[in-house]
Amino acid sequence: MIDSGLRRLRPALAGLLAWLAAAAPAAAIETTAREAFIVDATTGRVLLEKNADDSMPPASMSKIMTTYLVFERLKDGRLSLDDELPVSEKAWRKGGSKMFVEVGELVRVEDLLRGVIVQSGNDACIVLAEGLGGTEEAFAAEMTRKGREIGLTGSSFANATGWPDPNQRMTARDLATLALRLIADFPEYYHYYGETEFTYAGIRQSNRNPLLYKSLGADGLKTGHTEEAGYGLTASAVQGDRRVILVLNGLESQKARSEESARLIGWAFREFGNYTLFKAGETVENAGVWLGVDPTVPLIAEQDMTVTLSRKARLDMEVTVVYDGPIPAPLEIGQQIATLVVTAPGEETVEIPLVAGAAVERLGFAGRITASVKHLIFGAP
Repeated sequence: MIDSGLRRLRPALAGLLAWLAAAAPAAAIETTAREAFIVDATTGRVLLEKNADDSMPPASMSKIMTTYLVFERLKDGRLSLDDELPVSEKAWRKGGSKMFVEVGELVRVEDLLRGVIVQSGNDACIVLAEGLGGTEEAFAAEMTRKGREIGLTGSSFANATGWPDPNQRMTARDLATLALRLIADFPEYYHYYGETEFTYAGIRQSNRNPLLYKSLGADGLKTGHTEEAGYGLTASAVQGDRRVILVLNGLESQKARSEESARLIGWAFREFGNYTLFKAGETVENAGVWLGVDPTVPLIAEQDMTVTLSRKARLDMEVTVVYDGPIPAPLEIGQQIATLVVTAPGEETVEIPLVAGAAVERLGFAGRITASVKHLIFGAP
């Protein structure tokens, strides 16, 4: 079953990613990571960023892009979990983390996915890349193209594994964007990222994501490590109805990665909250209409109006509806005619569009004359 948090994420994704690209971070906490980025998945509110747009080696965190392309083929029917792919000598010989497939054997796609996600198998990545792209190089080019398509503006891929290469580069912001897209686009496959162990060929390996073993609500994604990159983690955690995405890179050890990621995820949930001001379709205010067959029009939210604020700032939050009124008719339903402005001390101002909840036709000639006279005499709109 797809959890309700995943269902809520998908409809608002386009606006969320646009906000993510431009949102200013909350002030606030230092980190020993070289690059860091934390964002609320519902609102796109950036809670922490440090060198978030610097080009960096993503190491095995780039395998999230590899699985994105596999999930895409599974979803559109070009591939099934039971399909089998052959193991080349290149895949078998690849060093680093391994699933331990044997050259010449056929391996199920589902096993290969677990080999990539849980065991971080470089061999499994190459089997998938060659099976789906013909060559690993062709598959990596597809990774770059797809990355551009889904908004990864600072990412390029030279391989499917995250193996060190000067052309294998991502940003922390891009990794957060990719995590959000993968969770929203493929909820039926995302559960693989929460598996803590997988056994293949009699060899049991544990997921390297340290947050999966802590009581923080973590449900995925991927670690990374090379000498150049340091220790990194792209992670997602859910507490209540909130999902937070964290990206860290450049840490000095596995212990530092485990401790720093837990500390920052805890901080993000503890210090911030999501506050729903109005539900989708709910009338925020009735605005006066000039020369309309109806004297007022409801101002509504097209989606749930939820903002992320520090719990302290929430106490002094102010919400204001801004528009030039009375609003001249005619009005079409769904037409943006006002803005909800949310302010709080020390927080960036949030502006949310409000639309007409009903169509309002313009009065006929006689009605306009009558309304104009009333306005002159009584000041009525």
